[in-house]
Amino acid sequence: MKLYSIPRKIKTFIFDIDGTLYTSPEFVAEQVDVQIRHYAHINGISEDSARSMIEDYRKKWSAEHGGKKISLGNTFPAFGVDIETSIKWRNELLQPEKFLSPDLKLKEFLGELKKSFNLICVTNNPVKAARRTLDAVGISDLIPEVIGLDTCMKSKPAKEMLELAAKKTSSEFSECVSVGDRFDIDIALPLELGMGGILVDGAHDVVKILDEISDKIY
Repeated sequence: MKLYSIPRKIKTFIFDIDGTLYTSPEFVAEQVDVQIRHYAHINGISEDSARSMIEDYRKKWSAEHGGKKISLGNTFPAFGVDIETSIKWRNELLQPEKFLSPDLKLKEFLGELKKSFNLICVTNNPVKAARRTLDAVGISDLIPEVIGLDTCMKSKPAKEMLELAAKKTSSEFSECVSVGDRFDIDIALPLELGMGGILVDGAHDVVKILDEISDKIY
């Protein structure tokens, strides 16, 4: 876990979902690969060729943007897959139930966190797919709002998604903390906007957040 600019007064925690509210490298990888496999089948190319094309594009993009990383949602348009199609694929192809199970420790922690703070999720998956993931982990009832790929028709990092998260929780940017597992996707933009940021490596880190920041807030 790494902390960035934690506000003294926090009103809202903005959580990423995948790789953040569960710990399953297998499902994180499968979410990307199942879409690439689907792209390969539709276009009549081998799965390995599709993987190489996507990987090469992302490496080139990163080299041209100071080492930053680009999400799959923002990569696909370069291959003729628009946001609407990406939403459709994700809703049809993702199967969190096969990889995830209820996390009672996380559920207990978020239940306590919700007593003092607003909780909202911002994800690059569409809301339906995101809700299925939260259901699989057993925490959907603790997250009142999910802002997804189909909410703003944008893929993170996107200012519009964070603006909406702040609006829905009646919070200023300076009262929000973004929690995620990828710095360039989940943390960098929130910091630019004046939010705090917490970089985690899965749910086992999330449940330690209050212990890590208790001496920095009031």
